[in-house]
Amino acid sequence: MRRVILLLAMVVGIGLVVWAGFANHRARQRAAEKLQQERAVLVPDGAGSAPDSASGSGAISPETYGQASPLKNKPAPEFALVDLAGKKVSLADYKGRPVVVNFWATWCGPCKVEMPWFEEFHKKYAADGFEVLGVADDADEGKDKIGKEATKLGVTYPILLGDSKVDKSYGDPDVLPMSFYVSKAGSVVEVTAGLGSKDQLEAMVKEAIGAK
Repeated sequence: MRRVILLLAMVVGIGLVVWAGFANHRARQRAAEKLQQERAVLVPDGAGSAPDSASGSGAISPETYGQASPLKNKPAPEFALVDLAGKKVSLADYKGRPVVVNFWATWCGPCKVEMPWFEEFHKKYAADGFEVLGVADDADEGKDKIGKEATKLGVTYPILLGDSKVDKSYGDPDVLPMSFYVSKAGSVVEVTAGLGSKDQLEAMVKEAIGAK
């Protein structure tokens, strides 16, 4: 009987530890999401004006933080990541095509607003070879959860599972969404962070398509 009681106590103890760990993870995730949404709305845009939270015109240039993106007007860092089907996809696969490398996360509200826009542009400018590569910055959530979120948003462009190496090569994005607009020549022509308006994003897509 004593052994049974000890065994039950151990099971309960392990269960409490697992529950506490899960609860702590969820709390940190919710806090990060809240902070991210606030940052995406409150930071000023590249022109220095206050963003309109109703229209979503809060896209900012990294210059807003007092430091220009070191990647702008330079070759986009190469990478090879696994997509949701387990296939390895590299930026080199899209050589000669305009591409947007979009860093996002399942907990990022602003990301989910703009991703359907990128899907629309993906189809609208298909004849120009335009492609979007969505890099999930929370790959630890698992491809099933990430895939479900992408499906809910109607996204058909490639969704890749990010890693620390790619994050570092792209400057460790600390604001999501963060997008790098790459020309056909492979150079980064624009870098934006936070949620912008649909018109702003489309203008930058056109810039990437038309860049020499």
